[in-house]
Amino acid sequence: MHREIAGSAYAARPILGRRDFLKAAGLGGMSAVLTPSLAAGEPRVLRHASIGGGGMAWSDIQALASNPWVKLVAVAEVDLGRIGELRAAFPGARVYRDWRQLLEREAGEIDSVNVSVPDHMHGPIAYSAMGLGKHCYCQKPLAHDVFETRALTRIAREKGLVTQMGIQFHAFKSYRQSVALIRSGVIGRIREVHSWSSKLWGDRGPPPRLSDPVPEGFDWDLWLGVAPERPFVSGHYHPANWRRRLDFGTGALGDMACHILDPVFGALGISSPVSVRSEGEAPDDWNWPHDSEVRFVFPGTPFTAADQVEVFWYNGVSNAPAELRSQVGLPPQRTLEEVRSSVEQGSIFVGTEGLMYLPHPGVPRLFPTARFSGLPLPPAEQGHHWSEWAEACVTGGKPGANFDYSGPLSEAVLLGCIAIRFPRRTLRWNSAALRFEGSPEADQFIRRRYRDGWQVNGL
Repeated sequence: MHREIAGSAYAARPILGRRDFLKAAGLGGMSAVLTPSLAAGEPRVLRHASIGGGGMAWSDIQALASNPWVKLVAVAEVDLGRIGELRAAFPGARVYRDWRQLLEREAGEIDSVNVSVPDHMHGPIAYSAMGLGKHCYCQKPLAHDVFETRALTRIAREKGLVTQMGIQFHAFKSYRQSVALIRSGVIGRIREVHSWSSKLWGDRGPPPRLSDPVPEGFDWDLWLGVAPERPFVSGHYHPANWRRRLDFGTGALGDMACHILDPVFGALGISSPVSVRSEGEAPDDWNWPHDSEVRFVFPGTPFTAADQVEVFWYNGVSNAPAELRSQVGLPPQRTLEEVRSSVEQGSIFVGTEGLMYLPHPGVPRLFPTARFSGLPLPPAEQGHHWSEWAEACVTGGKPGANFDYSGPLSEAVLLGCIAIRFPRRTLRWNSAALRFEGSPEADQFIRRRYRDGWQVNGL
């Protein structure tokens, strides 16, 4: 029975038994994931807490709990109206409203957390949990700001914690094949990459009303957390439209680029950009724009054609050049009506010897087709993103989307979000100093000031 403690995707999947889980995860050979003591039958348990109980958090909980080693001990959720399914599936889990109380009272009872809440609370929650020595699975982007992202990456390394960012496609067979294809040199060295999502995570204008009554069971102050105080407006922030708002989300770039640029980072071995520039419209005082076009310049690697490589990001109606889209069999341009009716996402890698189109998510395709017809895709295994992390927490190891990898990926994405605030201006990034060269007005967006009473030591 739940004990509620008060305080100020993927479709749902069944809980799997060990044999079914291993089969579903493509881990039929148990020796690949079990230590000798576990193979001999000695039980292991990962005592786990979820920060968030509805929406994406509920999907993450189910995916994590499909591993028989994971035991859900406690959950923190500010909206009790969203956790009916969770209560039924995990009647023994203790339910809190305030994540701070959960960490304080459960510190000795848990080994790990997942942070699956709006972007603006990723940093303070994950950093607090890792400060207590808890392994961390955190949704993307890793944090709302570059400074928070760097801090999460650093504390994970300092404390030797097992981490994973929620970019589940990182474990997909097709994404692993795409990375292998680029690294094999089959389309030559990469000149540039064009990546996009037609999602319209933007808006214009202030909230439509001054305020609305806060629903029963929902703690608006806890939901705001570190963000500046404001009245509740029904549907404008919670449960989904926060992604459009500057103080809470990171727009379509923050939402989708961590997924779509993941194989770009993995294939090219890039990390921190040297510059970033937006050619789209700026946000207003409240919201991200619908359409964005951002150019990242990264130092070259052994997989690129020059000493620098450009990666272009587009969202909304903005998209890759029409000629390039036509070469891979895509319509030259999509109208606003088409964008609203169906989402199109992916990347085109431009190599010295050909092109690779990678739909998101999908199987990579090489062009021109006559040149690459009959070429088999590299062998790769389908992984289980959540269990790679859970099992590493128990047995040791480093999952593929650990913070040493996903931290720099998130930083680059968030630098793009800063560039959107300064259209048609090249921002030169000094990663070591964590600042822009000659652009102090952009530096103010690297690190937020938290609301009084919500400060976190170290952030």
